Amino acid sequence: MGSLDFSVVWTNLGFLGNGLALSALLVVVSSVGGMILGGGLAALRLSRHRILRLPAGAYVTVIRSVPLILVLFWFYFMLPLWTGHTIGALPSALIAYVMFEAAFYCEIIRAGVRAVPPGQSMAAAATGLRPWQMMRLVVLPQALVAMEPLLVNQVVILFQDTALVYVVALRDFLTAASVIASRDDRPVELYGFVAVVYFVICLAGSQLAGRRRGEVIQ
Repeated sequence: MGSLDFSVVWTNLGFLGNGLALSALLVVVSSVGGMILGGGLAALRLSRHRILRLPAGAYVTVIRSVPLILVLFWFYFMLPLWTGHTIGALPSALIAYVMFEAAFYCEIIRAGVRAVPPGQSMAAAATGLRPWQMMRLVVLPQALVAMEPLLVNQVVILFQDTALVYVVALRDFLTAASVIASRDDRPVELYGFVAVVYFVICLAGSQLAGRRRGEVIQ
């Protein structure tokens, strides 16, 4: 067995950096878009009207029951058929991730809102606040405190899931490492380096989520 040579990592940092940048882009866009869409879905699911609540619930149930890799395939192959135009791998992947993450963020937001004691809403209503003012000024600030650890944890999971974009021919961090490992026949060095980077980033996110969860409990 030959000795390890991590110089292959340093000489290809630019290529690996491009892959990591793509992973970061997927995380940022999917998180922001997923939270926005998930917030809208949560509002529908919390509605008193069945005509609004049931479709939103059906969407969340279906998406959460389907593997992410299958959702990526759906949007990659179906969007061009629906629109009649070539979409491209990156836009279709971003749409797929946003739609997928929205279902999970919806449940996190809904659970956070429902965790606020009903007495808070009753007290706010007694002061004459309108429903939207009550939600914005009283319920959401308290719900956000409860949601924050779960939101951070979901971002960590999303970062791990970005490795699946290889199925639509995108070069994320892991795929970039795979290309170099195959070309230079250095899988141990490349995959070891990737494992360390994933571990450090995910550990930092998990520690942050745990710290925030501890603050909430206190």
